[in-house]
Amino acid sequence: MAKFEEAEKRMLEKQICMRCNARNAARAESCRKCGYKKLRPKAKERRSA
Repeated sequence: MAKFEEAEKRMLEKQICMRCNARNAARAESCRKCGYKKLRPKAKERRSA
C-alpha cells in the first residue's frame, strides 16, 4: 500500500475503538477518548463497497 514500510506501519498499526471509532496506539488497553475497553485492530486491507 504505502511506499515505505515505516510509513505503512505508522498508518496501519493502530487500535480502533468499537464505541467511538477513535484511533488508539497499538498497545492501548482502553480508548483514550471514551475509556471503552473493546478495541479492534485497524484493518490492513481496504473494504470494497
